Amino acid sequence: MMKFLLPVFVTACLTACQAKSKENAQVNEKPNVVIIYLDDLGYGDLSSYGATEIATPNIDNLANNGVRFTNGYASSATCTPSRYALLTGTYPWRNKDAKILPGTAPLLIGTDQPTLPKMMKANGYQTAVIGKWHLGLGTGVVNWNERVSPGPNEVGFDESYIMAATQDRVPTVYIDNGHVAGLDPNDPIEIDYDHNFEGQPTGKENPELLIMKWHHGHNSSIVNGIPRIGFMKGGESAKWSDIDMADHFLEKVKDYVKTHKDKPFFLYYAMQQPHVPRTPHPRFVGKSGMGPRGDVILEADWCIGEFMKTMKEEGLLDNTLIVFSSDNGPVLNDGYYDDAVEKLGKHKPTGALRGGKYSLFEAGTRVPFITYWKGKIQSQESDALVCQMDLMKSIASLIGAEAPKTDSENILPALMGESNTGRESLIIEATTRTALRKGDWLMIPPYNGPAVSKQVNIELGNSNEFQLYNLKEDIAQQNNLAESNPAKLKEMYDEFIAVRGEKYKKTQTLKLK
Repeated sequence: MMKFLLPVFVTACLTACQAKSKENAQVNEKPNVVIIYLDDLGYGDLSSYGATEIATPNIDNLANNGVRFTNGYASSATCTPSRYALLTGTYPWRNKDAKILPGTAPLLIGTDQPTLPKMMKANGYQTAVIGKWHLGLGTGVVNWNERVSPGPNEVGFDESYIMAATQDRVPTVYIDNGHVAGLDPNDPIEIDYDHNFEGQPTGKENPELLIMKWHHGHNSSIVNGIPRIGFMKGGESAKWSDIDMADHFLEKVKDYVKTHKDKPFFLYYAMQQPHVPRTPHPRFVGKSGMGPRGDVILEADWCIGEFMKTMKEEGLLDNTLIVFSSDNGPVLNDGYYDDAVEKLGKHKPTGALRGGKYSLFEAGTRVPFITYWKGKIQSQESDALVCQMDLMKSIASLIGAEAPKTDSENILPALMGESNTGRESLIIEATTRTALRKGDWLMIPPYNGPAVSKQVNIELGNSNEFQLYNLKEDIAQQNNLAESNPAKLKEMYDEFIAVRGEKYKKTQTLKLK
């Protein structure tokens, strides 16, 4: 009897195992999605985008084996609004609070609001954010010594390991799923953006304690010899090491993909480079010849190379879409004396573009934008108009999900290199001012304010007159065609008003801290 039962039993086991294997294969057919997001990286900062004075071989590898977009945009020329658009698929100007936030700002994204990580999570994905957040935390009054919420976990991320705001703002600690990492309860953290704590040194009053001098703002509490924005007391054991930050986040993302590779994951790797303060690890100091700004770009490129090695070793590259971009354009002196201007040499962070961070000119929002998927995306250059805001609907299409109704558009064929057509038009934003990009044209309405921000030496795009540029023929925006082409100006302005409305005239003055 056993002779007959054994083959039947074995066959049943094999059938069950095959069914289970097939089930697992179906689960794993969903591609992983990784967004690598840099901070203040310019259109001309990469050798794959024309830089001749700096080499970025690991990022170039993505660009040379994927789609390198020449018309890729952040939604905004500053960090918080761009990150808001990326994660919500919504124009940041629809939210009056979507501007550069202090470290104590409440969570900008509503917990009931549709987000990219929520959509991924609802479709069977593990979700994580590692790196810079800068989208607010809590409800406005935060006790940093207890769990800080709401935050990333409450808007769709299963796991979050972040800095609250920026490297130049307090609190200068890492936050692990809402809890300050390494905090000693006997040394509680206190944060105040208006008043210093008694007996605490500041960059303004104690220059002898500084290893990096401040240029404008950035003269409050001193951490690791660097003056910051805002005042902080306590939390000594939890304070980060600036020079180790890149390595620290890298180890976190490498560990994440190693421990989550058996199920589909969405990873938002938000790097801090080359935002100020630029604090390269000693391995990279002096390597670029351009001072700390160039050095941290080399550091970021190395980190991406190490991350990609891990992805390869774990067998993940064949089933992972990688999107690389930056939250806004470049700035040299953004508050510290760090030789970014003095050692620039022939390097042009903006490439051929005009403006930079904070600007409505192209260098404010047109940034490096690359999609890579080994074996799925063919090497090419694309001039399709694409925006980070469109990742929500495009990724929804990729994974067969229904995207929430937002400003995001489905440009998946362009992202996959299967079409050279992206979105038709885009409203860009810079410190509450907005403009319209459509086809080859950019229209900037009149705005009051200085033409140049003297603190950062960047043209802001302000003018008493309308500005109209044909970017295909005049990428450097030297020829204002508003007077000579009134028909095109009217067409652009009418579309701008139809989407943006007359409220575009209500703007706020740029205040750098």
